[in-house]
Amino acid sequence: MASIDRSLVAGMPLFAGVAPADLDALLAEARSARYPKNAAVFSQGEEAHSFFLLLHGHVRAAKTTPAGQQVVVRYITPGETFGVAVAIGLSHYPATATAVDESVALTWPSPAWPRLVERHPGLAANTLQAVGARLQESHNRVIEMSTEQVERRVAHALLRLVQQAGRKVEAGIEIDFPISRQDIAEMTGTTLHTVSRILSAWESDGLVEGGRQRIVLRDPHRLFQLAGE
Repeated sequence: MASIDRSLVAGMPLFAGVAPADLDALLAEARSARYPKNAAVFSQGEEAHSFFLLLHGHVRAAKTTPAGQQVVVRYITPGETFGVAVAIGLSHYPATATAVDESVALTWPSPAWPRLVERHPGLAANTLQAVGARLQESHNRVIEMSTEQVERRVAHALLRLVQQAGRKVEAGIEIDFPISRQDIAEMTGTTLHTVSRILSAWESDGLVEGGRQRIVLRDPHRLFQLAGE
């Protein structure tokens, strides 16, 4: 396999503070993998064989509850690590990761993790920081689902997605990957019917513009107000 160009990843949070020679050594142990739209990167309960850095595309992390309900945990965007079960002491993946669109990731074998962090301590520190930020985000979502009305939860979800992957378009700010109303229902702990009703009302009021797996925020300021920000 051709060597991976350091300049493609040098600015990513995982490698913050890592010296160029150390970065080259880390990249020498990685391989690049391409995932078609809707392909599973790994499945919940599967042995955690690898950890990943997303270079291109978007990946959905979803967890299935014992009752069979699917919950979208988060969306991973380029520059983020995922599947780092080994870093938090897990031997199996706690969720399923699925490519939302054509995606490319760097992968390292999980057994290499202890050796890599021993040689490159910054790798562990940067990964821990990312995991901590996601844990805080999860805590915020638990509080939202426990205390907030569903309309406010949906507003929060859309604003989070735009913050992660917003793209300016003529009509406003578009979530820059395919996302369905069912996905939003699974992010906010509600039903497809409820999300459809809320988004249809918001479309009528000019807050959002929808389409097939496409959402544009036409009036983000009013959504901030609805979210109580």
